[in-house]
Amino acid sequence: MNLFKVNSLKDVLIHLSIVIILGITLLVLFFYVYLPNSTNHGETVTVPDLEGIHQDDIDEFLTKRNLRYEVLADSGFTAEYEPFTILNQYPAPGSKVKENRKIFLTLNAINPPKVKMPDLVDGSVKNAQLVLESYGLTRGNIKYVPDLAQNAVLEQKYEGDNIEPGTFIPKGSKIDLVVGDGLGNTVLEVPDVKGMDLEEAEFIIVGSGLKVGSVLFQDQSLSGQDAREIVENAAPGERYVVARQNPTFEKKVRIGEEIDIWLNLLEDQEDSILDNEEEEENTDISETE
Repeated sequence: MNLFKVNSLKDVLIHLSIVIILGITLLVLFFYVYLPNSTNHGETVTVPDLEGIHQDDIDEFLTKRNLRYEVLADSGFTAEYEPFTILNQYPAPGSKVKENRKIFLTLNAINPPKVKMPDLVDGSVKNAQLVLESYGLTRGNIKYVPDLAQNAVLEQKYEGDNIEPGTFIPKGSKIDLVVGDGLGNTVLEVPDVKGMDLEEAEFIIVGSGLKVGSVLFQDQSLSGQDAREIVENAAPGERYVVARQNPTFEKKVRIGEEIDIWLNLLEDQEDSILDNEEEEENTDISETE
């Protein structure tokens, strides 16, 4: 009993030291021996990526990895996978979890939910794409037809038939679009702008419902230079006029098509026109043959 007898301050310190050492020893044993053995501390499993795996195959797949699973009541839908295929999971792929951890799964539904068909008509193709995605629908084929409204949606079709906005259709359905090409059905004759200066030629072309295409020079030495800038900065007495055009005069084109023109100095114009007429005649003969 002398061990617990306290006769001096030294005995008190000795007893206090013994209590502290015993306490530290017990804490170390609890945290580093007992808890690891009872909780499998340090034994982790990497969660695999389960997306796209069918429910029938998941049990064996997770059992081999010492994991369990539970299918949530909520489900999603995508046309990319078959029904009962895993869409989402928690914890996420790559997470470190303890063995026997439960993985929560969301499956692809058998029947897709119904969504309302949006109104895409009169909007752009780009806007239609964004709207379809927000509704869970897919853009199908695009058919261009003659119309002045370029890249504007004229009709929306589902399974070959026009579909009215607000109609319920399965989520993931493909919607085909009929889109204007910006040209229209009207057929026009190409005006004759040869001999006109640039400003007058542009006025005639645009006024005829056509567009000015490339503005070039007949003189190859000026090739690649800005035609409009040279015309605007022409010296006094210099006048550039149209020497050639394509398509040529009286050709049939649709409204909105472009007319390319070639410019030349007025003093060289007469010879240039004769050469171009001969070239056009040869071209017409070749096309006829």
